[in-house]
Amino acid sequence: MTSPFNNVKKVYFLGIGGIGMSALARYFNHEGLPVSGYDRVESVLTRKLTEEGISIHYNDCPESLKQLNKDQTLVVYTPAIPKDLKERIYLEKDGFILKKRSEVLGMISEKLKTCAVSGTHGKTTVSTMLAHIFKNSEIDCTAFLGGVSKNYGTNFLTSSTSEWMVVEADEFDRSFLHLSPEIAVVTAMDADHLDIYGTKSALIDAFNQFLSQVKPGGKMIVKKGLSVRESSCKQGTLYSYALEDNDADFYAENIILQKESYCFDLVYPGGKIKGIHLNYPGLIYVEDAVAASAMALMSGIKESSIVSALETYKGVNRRFDIRLHNSDYILIDDYAHHPGEIKATVYSVRKMYPGKRITGIFQPHLYSRTADFAEGFAEELSKLDEVILLDIYPAREKPIPGVSSRIIYDRLTCKEKTLIKKEELLKTVENLKSGIILMMGAGNIDLLVEPVKKILCSKKND
Repeated sequence: MTSPFNNVKKVYFLGIGGIGMSALARYFNHEGLPVSGYDRVESVLTRKLTEEGISIHYNDCPESLKQLNKDQTLVVYTPAIPKDLKERIYLEKDGFILKKRSEVLGMISEKLKTCAVSGTHGKTTVSTMLAHIFKNSEIDCTAFLGGVSKNYGTNFLTSSTSEWMVVEADEFDRSFLHLSPEIAVVTAMDADHLDIYGTKSALIDAFNQFLSQVKPGGKMIVKKGLSVRESSCKQGTLYSYALEDNDADFYAENIILQKESYCFDLVYPGGKIKGIHLNYPGLIYVEDAVAASAMALMSGIKESSIVSALETYKGVNRRFDIRLHNSDYILIDDYAHHPGEIKATVYSVRKMYPGKRITGIFQPHLYSRTADFAEGFAEELSKLDEVILLDIYPAREKPIPGVSSRIIYDRLTCKEKTLIKKEELLKTVENLKSGIILMMGAGNIDLLVEPVKKILCSKKND
C-alpha cells in the first residue's frame, strides 16, 4: 500500500493508547517509520505497542520532544487530549503541524476503496466481522478497527496487495466526516455524544452528511427504520438491512439457536445464502453479521467466503466476551455503555439462557452521558435480576455538580440493587448468587474481570 506521507520521517502520538490511535500507530510502524508517543496511563494495549517496537512514555514532559524536527515529524492527536497538556502546548507553540486521528485516517483512505462502518453502537463488531471476511477471501484488505480482533490479536490488519480498506467510522467529534467511502453502513443513530452534538437531531444530521459523502456510484446500507434523508443518498444506491424484517433488502431467516451459537439463512437482493453458522454467542451478532455480509457482497466477495469466515469468527475483546462458563457461573464481559447497547446485550443473554438469574455489574462512562441518559440506563438495567452499580468513570471529563451514579441507582426498579465504589466490588462478588454475571462499561471495569473470575472460580471449588 502506497503511503500518502512520503515526506514524514517520524510520527508522534498524543494519546497513543486509545484504540483508534493505536491502530494508526501500528500502521506507521508497519510502514517503517519511527513511532513514539505519550499516554496518561500504561495499559495492556500500550504494553503491546512497546513490544512491537514503539516508544511510549507516561509523563507529560515537553523536554522529551526537543529531538523532534517539526518539518519531518507528523504529530497525531486525539480530541480526548486536553488543550492544557504541556506537550500539546509545546508542539503548537513551536510550529508543529498537529492532525487529528480522523484527518490522518481520511488521508490514508483516499488511496483505497473504503468500506466504512458507522453507528452509535455495533460498528466495532460489524467492521471486525467484515475485515475477517475480507481476509478469508481472495480480495483481502487493510483494516483499522475499534477493538482488538480475537482472530488476529490486533486492531490493525495490513495487506500489500489489496485495494480495499475496512474502517470503523467514529461519530465522536464528527470524526467520520473525514471519510468518503465506496460503501458505508449505518448501524444505529441513538442519541449519544450530546456533549458534542447538543441534540439527537444534530447527531442524525451528521450521519446523513456522512452518507452524502459516499463516492458517486457507491452503496449505502442502513439499518431499517433509521432516519435517512433521500437527499443524502443521491450519489449512490441505498439499501436496508434488519435482523428478521423481510421488508429489508438484507435480512436473516430460519434463525436457530444451537447451544450458544446461531444458524441462519441470509436473504439478499436476488439471492439467498443458506446454512450460515455464526460460531459466536448473542442474537445481536446475527444482525451484525447481516450488515457485514451485505457489505461483503457489495464488495464482490463470494458467498462461500462469507460462510466460511463467519463460522471461524472469534469476536472482539469485550464484546459479549464469555470469560467463565461452569455449572455455577457464566461470566460475560461487555463494552455496553449506552442504554441501547445494554438493552441489546441483556436481550441476547435472556434469549440464550432462559430462566437463568442475571446479575449486572455496570460502570457508567462519562458524567455527561450519565446525566443525559440516567432514565434510560435505569430502565434497561432494571430488567436484570440484580444490579451492582459502580461510580462513574470520568474519562476525559471533569465532574458535573449533582451527577453521580446515584441518579441511576435511585431510578432502578429491580428488587436487588447495590451502589458501591469500584474498590468494593471484589468483596461484593464473594456473596454473588449463582447464574449469569454480566460486567458492562467502557471505562476501566475490564481490569476487574480477571479478579472477579478468580473469585467465582474459587466459589465453584468451595
